[in-house]
Amino acid sequence: MNSTTHAWGSGPEGKELMLFTIQNSQGTSVSVTNYGATITSIKTRDASGVLSEIVLGFDRAEDYLTDHYIANCPYFGCIAGRYANRIARGRFTLDGKPYTLAVNNGGNALHGGIRGFDKRVWDGQLTETPEGKGVELSYLSQHLEEGYPGNLKVTVTYLLTEKNELQISFKATTDQTTVLNLTNHTYFNLSSCRENVLGHRLLVNSKRQIESKDLIPTGNIADASGSVFDFSEEKTIGRDIAGLPDGYDTGFALGNDDGSLTFAARLSEMTSGRMVEVYTDQPAVHVYSGYYIPEVKGHAGISYGRYMGVALETQHYPDSPNHPHFPSTRLMPGESFISRTIFRFGLI
Repeated sequence: MNSTTHAWGSGPEGKELMLFTIQNSQGTSVSVTNYGATITSIKTRDASGVLSEIVLGFDRAEDYLTDHYIANCPYFGCIAGRYANRIARGRFTLDGKPYTLAVNNGGNALHGGIRGFDKRVWDGQLTETPEGKGVELSYLSQHLEEGYPGNLKVTVTYLLTEKNELQISFKATTDQTTVLNLTNHTYFNLSSCRENVLGHRLLVNSKRQIESKDLIPTGNIADASGSVFDFSEEKTIGRDIAGLPDGYDTGFALGNDDGSLTFAARLSEMTSGRMVEVYTDQPAVHVYSGYYIPEVKGHAGISYGRYMGVALETQHYPDSPNHPHFPSTRLMPGESFISRTIFRFGLI
């Protein structure tokens, strides 16, 4: 396996940005920047052996920093936190104390707020284990950053293996009781953006939809059987999407509240022959079909836009701090949050 690192420009406050690239013997490669702990590129071979890009992102660091990208903020490939997904009205109560968060999405707090983990410069270094090579990134989130309590130390490790797996490991500790929900927000397009993802086939290993209204959970877990949200049998993303004004933006409970690693989803694309399987110990996977992806030029100048990528976000339930019966996102001093998600790349 090969690994490289090089300077990639300047980020906020003039901090140095780096780009790390790992490649295994099969040609699969993953590139990660320390800006937002972001996956900028994943390249895999198609059924004909051609190696090409399968995720949305940019070739230049400055494209992640433009006013247009930040204003529309699709979160290409980043780590979303402190709290991925939404917290209603940007408010929750912890141990009897109310907290007010930065709101950035229709009066709600989304993916950590106005300047979440996706817009922070992390410390990064190459790493190696018997399984493969990767990148370890860490960030110290200060007490009350974006309104969240506690000084939170987060480490995310991306590890590429010879089994064509990208393993994402999360670890976090805090000095005050807080809430935490982390996800990687990579958008996949297995056709290398030759077309949008509506023709991609998706299977989700759950019929238990986290019911929501205006993208905020109602508190109910609904049976998705036979509905437009039912992906328990593989179907194209576009088959039933016409009745959804903004496409898919919904979570599914995986039934592994004990923290066991479980198969969550499989995405495939017939023309390229590619597929990616998703495994996680998180209790949910959130499917977002990319309705609000902005019109921007991505890798190699390819035009992105609506439905050009689909995100399969492994995470806790949205708005969990306001729903005590949901799996807890509470993290206390002396505890460690530890989690793992695996993207397994292959052919149909």
